[in-house]
Amino acid sequence: MPIRMTSQRQIILKELQKSRQHMTADELYWIVKEKMPRISLATVYRNLEFLSEAGMIAKLEVGGRQKCFDSDVLGHDHVICVQCHRVDNVILKSEKEDYPSHGVMDGYIITGRRLEFVGLCPKCQKKTER
Repeated sequence: MPIRMTSQRQIILKELQKSRQHMTADELYWIVKEKMPRISLATVYRNLEFLSEAGMIAKLEVGGRQKCFDSDVLGHDHVICVQCHRVDNVILKSEKEDYPSHGVMDGYIITGRRLEFVGLCPKCQKKTER
C-alpha cells in the first residue's frame, strides 16, 4: 500500500531533510509554520510520528530528553552535548561486531541497537573556556 504524502507531510519531510539536523517537533514546527502559517504543533507531531512509523525518518529518544527526528534512516550512532543537548551523528571506524543487531541475546529478541555518546560540543567548550 503506497504511503499517502499530504502537502503537510511533504513540507515537514523536506524541511527536516534540508536542515540535516536532529530536530525536535517544536523546532520543526517554527520552520514549517513559515511556509504553512495555519499548521498546528499537534499536526507536526502527528505527521512526524506517521513518517517515523513509515520508516521515512528516524525518531531518536536521546538521554531522556524531548524526542528528536532525523532524516537519515540508515543505522548510525549519536553524540549528545550534556550542556546544550545538541545531537550529532557519530561514524565509528570499526564495526560493532560484538553486539547483534537482530537475533536473540540473553533471551531478548533484538530488534535494533542504539549507542549514544555524551560529551561537550565544540560551541559549549568555547563558552567554558571564557
